[in-house]
Amino acid sequence: MCGIAGIVDLGSGPVEAKTIRRMLAPLEHRGPDADGVVVHSGCGLGHVRLSIVDPSGGHQPMCNEDGTVWVTFNGEIFNYVELRQTLIGRGHRFATQCDTEVLVHLYEEYGEDCVEHLNGQWAFAIWDRRASKLFVSRDRLGIRPVFYTEAGNRVMFASEVKSLFTQPEVTRRLDPVGLDQVFTFWCPVAPRTVFEGICELPPAHNLTISRGKVQVRRYWQLDYGASRESRSLDECGEELLELLVDATRLRLRSDVPVGAYLSGGLDSAVTTALARQCTSGDLKTFSLTFDSEEFDESGYQRQVVEHLGTTHRSVRCRAEDVGRVFPEVIWHTERPVLRTAPAPLFLLSQLVRGESYKVVLTGEGSDEMLGGYDLFKEAKVRRFWAGQPESAMRAALIGKLYPYLPKMQSQSLAYRKAFFGVRPEALESPMFSHLPRWELTSRLKLFFSESLKAELADRRVYEDIEAVLPQAYGSWRPLCQAQYLETAVLLPGYILSSQGDRMAMAHSVEGRFPFLDHRLAEFAAKLPPRWKMHGVNEKFLLKHAVRHLLPSSVVERTKQPYRAPDGECFFGSGSRRAQLDYVEALLAPERLRADGIFQPEAVDRLVEKFRSGRAIGVKDNMAMVGILSTQVLVDRFIRRAPAAVCDLVESPQGAMAANCTSPLIG
Repeated sequence: MCGIAGIVDLGSGPVEAKTIRRMLAPLEHRGPDADGVVVHSGCGLGHVRLSIVDPSGGHQPMCNEDGTVWVTFNGEIFNYVELRQTLIGRGHRFATQCDTEVLVHLYEEYGEDCVEHLNGQWAFAIWDRRASKLFVSRDRLGIRPVFYTEAGNRVMFASEVKSLFTQPEVTRRLDPVGLDQVFTFWCPVAPRTVFEGICELPPAHNLTISRGKVQVRRYWQLDYGASRESRSLDECGEELLELLVDATRLRLRSDVPVGAYLSGGLDSAVTTALARQCTSGDLKTFSLTFDSEEFDESGYQRQVVEHLGTTHRSVRCRAEDVGRVFPEVIWHTERPVLRTAPAPLFLLSQLVRGESYKVVLTGEGSDEMLGGYDLFKEAKVRRFWAGQPESAMRAALIGKLYPYLPKMQSQSLAYRKAFFGVRPEALESPMFSHLPRWELTSRLKLFFSESLKAELADRRVYEDIEAVLPQAYGSWRPLCQAQYLETAVLLPGYILSSQGDRMAMAHSVEGRFPFLDHRLAEFAAKLPPRWKMHGVNEKFLLKHAVRHLLPSSVVERTKQPYRAPDGECFFGSGSRRAQLDYVEALLAPERLRADGIFQPEAVDRLVEKFRSGRAIGVKDNMAMVGILSTQVLVDRFIRRAPAAVCDLVESPQGAMAANCTSPLIG
């Protein structure tokens, strides 16, 4: 895994190597092993490398034999061995054993259609000198990020936004619509980001810059249409397991050791079990434990470790640890978050790197592909309840979906109606499955300043989501619609970003995701919904397929979502709680008033609730984390002078620089 950056001058003007090197400096954590820069007339490419495949031969940017095609690549092409043999058979000559060189020759052979042959996770840029064209691509499911912006006569791209902000001509202001989307959907909807003028290349899209034009097009799309209704449960289970075994086998290809995350849940246990089968030697696993029984899954982790015989390491995460690292976490997420969940994963990747590992397998993607989220069950129960809206028995089913939330069991029928009840018009909404969550999150916008509310007043909040829905979406079955929303929006925008790529790469660790093999994703999209959710038994087919691999206590346990302590992390214990210094500074009324994003009086009341130990419920916690993370973001990315002006690259620990004179909100 690596970091990439580059510039194309639309007028074919010169690009200086020192400019590219400046863009690479904030990306060093993504590639501490090596770096490289290449500049041509009208284009400059940069790369920082985390050496995993062919460590001695994979220096980048890399070119073909005559120097007419150059690539800078972040990611892994897992089927590079097979592609290499095919290309050799077509007359291509290779100088290395690296998967990067496969990209160069694959582009020579197929042009922009090269991405259709790839099984992997990637963000890469290819400079075609003969055509004076830049070709940028992002993997199908959005595992690896790439951002771009136009400033003056130049288009700049990079793995992270902070790299773009090293250029003085790039504006540093918040995008109010992007912020509004975070406080609705938990993430911006690509190509929008929370920064004005900065775009994220959406998953499964290519960007080309040629003859002064910038074009973005989709090259792949999941289709949840006609399903394999005639296939039996056993037949589907066998095919699923075959795909998982092969996806895991490919993702173990590496010239450095590969470990695995082990949460205690089914998904990571499956990837670990399959990796154990494919690994002749020892397999090292890594996990998080928590002081609070509410979040801790160490008992299940021990069961899997004992069953599979892995060498295990864990890191214990306390509430104060989350508060301590939170500013650095936001430096890496580059967007506000509404939960502290990324922080423990930041600490976990730190453990992995401390054990001298660079690569881990994880179970991310299983819930999206195979129907694992509580939200899917909840939507099914809500539709059932809507048939008899006055039924207390049907309403009681909601409580049974959340055994890990004791307070939910005692909630009244009136409360459940208010939060989960179905309005007649909601049944027809394409967002039906997600409306309760998004409406709850939207209540946090009561904390927005009056000026920000006024700026957002005329926008339809769901219009960007509606724009990414495929034409056939309305004909898909309800579970499939819910899966698409999770896969197209939340997976790349929140899970794989804030909890995946960013937290692992903060400590130079590459995550690999067998459940996100595109072949498995395409197979799962065609499964009958009843094989994904049988009644309200989530991931029914997966449990059936892997029942012989793991203890039944792990396979059959009720799903417990990964969670972490939230608002309490920023305040000490005792009857009069003391907040962390940075919390006090960033949430001070005068700072909030100057920034103009949140209402100081409303935030002060929220802070007082936490100080006195009176803060309760999801809304208070999400509000505290969302507001604080936004203020940290403003402090790190906007108030501090950019590297291009200060002639340095700031880190999260750097001293406060002079305030930016431009408005914070675009």
